[in-house]
Amino acid sequence: MPEPDPDVVAAIQRRAVAELVRIAPLALELGRLFADAGHELALVGGPVRDAFLGRLADLPDLDFATSARPDATQALLARWGDAHWDIGKEYGTIGAKRGGVVVEVTTYRADTYDPASRKPQVAFGDSLEGDLHRRDLTINAMAVRLPELALVDPHGGLDDLAARELRTPAPAEQSFDDDPLRMVRAARFASQLEVTASPEVVGAMTAMAPRIAIVAAERVRTELEKLLLGAAPRAGLALLVETGLAEQVLPELPAMRLTIDEHHRHKDVYEHSLTVLDQAIALERRYTGGPDLVLRLAALLHDVGKPSTRKFERGGAVSFHHHEVVGAKMVARRLKALRFDKETTKAVARLVELHLRFHGYGDGAWTDSAVRRYVTDAGPLLPRLHALTRADSTTRNQRKAARLSAAYDGLEERIARLAEEEELAAVRPELDGTAIMALLGVPPGPVVGRAYQHLLQVRLDAGVIGEEHARAELLDWWSRQPESQGG
Repeated sequence: MPEPDPDVVAAIQRRAVAELVRIAPLALELGRLFADAGHELALVGGPVRDAFLGRLADLPDLDFATSARPDATQALLARWGDAHWDIGKEYGTIGAKRGGVVVEVTTYRADTYDPASRKPQVAFGDSLEGDLHRRDLTINAMAVRLPELALVDPHGGLDDLAARELRTPAPAEQSFDDDPLRMVRAARFASQLEVTASPEVVGAMTAMAPRIAIVAAERVRTELEKLLLGAAPRAGLALLVETGLAEQVLPELPAMRLTIDEHHRHKDVYEHSLTVLDQAIALERRYTGGPDLVLRLAALLHDVGKPSTRKFERGGAVSFHHHEVVGAKMVARRLKALRFDKETTKAVARLVELHLRFHGYGDGAWTDSAVRRYVTDAGPLLPRLHALTRADSTTRNQRKAARLSAAYDGLEERIARLAEEEELAAVRPELDGTAIMALLGVPPGPVVGRAYQHLLQVRLDAGVIGEEHARAELLDWWSRQPESQGG
């Protein structure tokens, strides 16, 4: 690894000092409390890293390591905090809260791992340096001793921060063998912190990728969510694909690299999908107000159905008929396997299914009925569908791109106009179920549902027709139904 720039390191140190001074009163007080009781205490992990990056939250949750055993820690935190808890006591962790600040204090650890499981066999350690050695990455293996505010950095984490590089305190293969989830965490940090994995880390991730199979799907999902919501998810996703980890946890992603035609005339769908993701992120402030997991998942996975629907046509053309329908089913299966919640799974699959609906609007020839159906089918996902559809334009032809953008501008303007005129977001017939039963003289049952759906289709096709016309339309429909004749 090249020597870090001294000026960069100095700037990082100055930033850290300013951040630590900001939280120092609380940290120093806690440090003195433990020191007076004969115990060591150090600020560790993410808060130290974030202090050096200048990104500590206003009231951060703080992690500490201590030489004190859990019972002693609990007694000290009971004196210090407004409240305390011992949910993690089995693993040496005691939590406490005072004011708006939450702290967790964990006894030094010296764990060992069962090769068949990522769960550690908990053992308490005797030194801060030993505790830091067992952590996932060097940038997370720094500490600040309290109350003296002395940096402890046995593995060069500060230099790695300056170099924007991910390394592990222990040999990388050993670290990932101990806890395979660390490989996905490395990709997550590549996204969140915009850092690059060292060659040793990349090599170990590649060699150890199949070992991720022992990790519970829920744990993998949590890391993938954080990766996707990071500042640069493309970097983290590329690392997963490069090392083969994506084959294990999200195989639909690398599969899209194969979706080009034999003459390489068709765009690489994998690169296209990453570009769509980047463009969707750029549109988030406009359409969703901030980072949006559902939109980012849909942008990344909108074309996963292409590999299985690819067909070579005469003349070298390539088609992917109904890939949006196939893709929606694939997305639902994958997100379910990763233990995403039902609401997220349903929303992402629906966006994938709808992402081509705008196709064909280029000449602005849609009827008002078609626009109503577009809005009704999207429902509350409409802002995300707007963002996804716009992001899905990755053509390098500036004239074509401008034409597509203008066409979608026109569609959004029509949606806004119709929404203002017709309360489009809550499209419903003029007659509800009670009115339908009263007019037709029928009890609750399937007939009422069919009648309601008929009136809804009339509403979508014709817009607002008024209650009188709706009654006439319903009676006309009813006259053609077998039930009205007693059949």
